[in-house]
Amino acid sequence: MFAPVYLDYNATTPLDARVLEAMLPYLREQYGNASSRHEYGRAARRAVDAARQQVAAAVGAHPTEVLFTSGGSEANNLFLKGAAAAFRKAGVLAVSAIEHPCVRNTAQQLERQGWQVFELAVDEAGRVLDFALDFAPEQKPRMISVMLANNETGVIQDLPALAARARPSGARLHTDAVQALGKLPVDFRALNQAGVHAMTVSAHKIYGPKGAAALIVDKRVELVPLIAGGGQERGLRSGTENVAAIVGFGLACELAVSRLATLPIRLAGLRGRLEAGLQALGAVIFGGAAERLPNTSYFAFPDLDGETLVGKLDRVGFAVASGSACSSAHPEPSHVLQAMGVSGQLSRGAVRVSLGAETSEENIDQFLEALASTVVGLKNLTALSTKTVCINGATA
Repeated sequence: MFAPVYLDYNATTPLDARVLEAMLPYLREQYGNASSRHEYGRAARRAVDAARQQVAAAVGAHPTEVLFTSGGSEANNLFLKGAAAAFRKAGVLAVSAIEHPCVRNTAQQLERQGWQVFELAVDEAGRVLDFALDFAPEQKPRMISVMLANNETGVIQDLPALAARARPSGARLHTDAVQALGKLPVDFRALNQAGVHAMTVSAHKIYGPKGAAALIVDKRVELVPLIAGGGQERGLRSGTENVAAIVGFGLACELAVSRLATLPIRLAGLRGRLEAGLQALGAVIFGGAAERLPNTSYFAFPDLDGETLVGKLDRVGFAVASGSACSSAHPEPSHVLQAMGVSGQLSRGAVRVSLGAETSEENIDQFLEALASTVVGLKNLTALSTKTVCINGATA
């Protein structure tokens, strides 16, 4: 017997003990409002400013380009809706076919407001096709959103190349980098020089707290705020700052950068061990031909249901996912796999394993052993059900 094994780090990560320690004073004695003018408020403001510098340093941005939000979904909404409102007249919005639901659903909302939404196709490995950004005059977009790394497959997009391709359109280019931060170097200054105008990052994917994220945005980009109020965050995101979470976000960013020299290499080795075992069991691995995040493996077994497999693995102590945690309330075939041309039958079998700082070789071996037993059991059950149907059919 062994303790439950967490293999769903793309959904969220455990809070680093050092991050919690840094947050605690702002949940206890340093409880001031960062907008207050007395010492309690000034102490909170200093903490927020320090965290802003930490986040900026981690992603190669200037502190004035960091806008704190409550999460990655809010940051994505702030850019897309805020930039759309600043244009004052609807136009064309282009989003990749593999975006997170918070981008896809926002695009649908803008479509109902008169925007034309253009979907950028991907190849069978999940990479945005270069020529998808060769826009006809009538398709010339005002905004484009392409995620840096996909939350399901882990496939990484070549943002500088895509930005160069999109540059003639003059569009505002945004990237959701929530899954990329902490797993590969993220440099907003380099991306900005290549033509990327805004980027979203979040704390809870890098061993920080839930409830803190940021939109990193070129100050030349005009945004209309989604939330009216006291004018916090340069007037672009009103509301009393969540000081403790922001402090935790800052330190989590600093720690994430310090791990980049070793953690991705270790995770890539663990994933190699995992996928060798998966292939030996007959699994199909999605996105394997593309550059991927080192911690992510997305796979399926033909004729096996992914939700069923995830449930059975959970009962024997392994936490994995059947896709995006944010879309698990609507268990339909993955839109990401559909965009990649994966059949509906195979995509319904999809399971995602995402590794993290606490994952060990022993965890991988334990998982593969449990998976093999579960797959054999499900296949035997499927074969028995098929045989029973055939017998009943023959009798009838």
